[in-house]
Amino acid sequence: MARVAIEKLSKIFKGPKGQGVQAVKDVTLTVEDKEFLVLVGPSGCGKSTTLRLIAGLEEVTQGTITIDGRVINQVPPQERDIAMVFQNYALYPHMTVYENLAFGLKLRKFARPEIEKRVREAAEMLGLSPCLARYPKALSGGERQRVALGRAIVRKPRVFLFDEPLSNLDAPLRAQLRVEISALQKRLETTMIYVTHDQAEAMALGNRVAIMKDGTLQQVAAPMEVYDRPANLFVAGFIGSPGMNFFEGTILHKEDGLYFAGPMRSGSPGELRLRLHEETAQRFGSHAGRNVILGLRPEHILVPRRQGEQDQTLTATVELIEPTGAETLVHLAGGTHRFVARFPGRDTAELHGKLSVGFDMSKAHFFDPATGLAFS
Repeated sequence: MARVAIEKLSKIFKGPKGQGVQAVKDVTLTVEDKEFLVLVGPSGCGKSTTLRLIAGLEEVTQGTITIDGRVINQVPPQERDIAMVFQNYALYPHMTVYENLAFGLKLRKFARPEIEKRVREAAEMLGLSPCLARYPKALSGGERQRVALGRAIVRKPRVFLFDEPLSNLDAPLRAQLRVEISALQKRLETTMIYVTHDQAEAMALGNRVAIMKDGTLQQVAAPMEVYDRPANLFVAGFIGSPGMNFFEGTILHKEDGLYFAGPMRSGSPGELRLRLHEETAQRFGSHAGRNVILGLRPEHILVPRRQGEQDQTLTATVELIEPTGAETLVHLAGGTHRFVARFPGRDTAELHGKLSVGFDMSKAHFFDPATGLAFS
């Protein structure tokens, strides 16, 4: 299919007073042939603008976009051999499903037998065969989105672009269509770039995930690599639901090893003191005496199972309990620290009661407070 390469891509819009508003800044990214790459980030981070630049719907301010080595900056959108699926289905209400699927091919002067073949194939692939004679108003939200997907599929483009296509659907239907889109990509063996603000959707779909913030790329990696080894504080807090817990403090060298120490309450000499895991201590020994931010995922905060774990525990107040069925999220407060623990099953924590929790320091992450970057 196609390899898409973006080099130092920037987009500056003109603000209401003529000032420049930078939506995308120096983005360099390569999407390999047949790869499913997901661009994810909060609203306004530049992910949709990046997609529109690739599609040719926005003019590039600086940088280059190439497909299979050909620079396409000045190539009109209709000549880029790209199909885009939008958040808005944008179906023609006066046309049947068949006519909606065939419309783009008719505009491109395809022969009628080829149109028939492509429409029937796409309809079969998407489970739309029984719906071909219906009008959009007679379709469910999921069926309408499938028609929008089908309209892109019949063109057999080199690159598929998806701009938050599932955000208008309810949660169960989003989950179902995520599975279908993932299976579709494997079946078509085509290059896909998918934009979403939903980090769970990004983790479920992408071969790789590209996280954006304020127009810049923060990290590009496989989903679990991003989860296990976030590059900075933003990625650590954004990826995961809920995100990573953060504790400010210092790495201290004691006679029996390295510790993380953080203040328990303002103006108090008391500290949260956690011994670093042996392997972690070897990696971060050179940072002794430095101020750091400790990061721990909610699932790495546990109820201690044995006595003698005082170096790794904290007694905290239960502020909120969120049962989710298979697990329970417990919001805790200990001194100045507020954090979330994820416990399996239906936890028996008591609201506003005290709970002793342990910290799995073998899973600890450390970040530089000044730059936000992860210590390696």
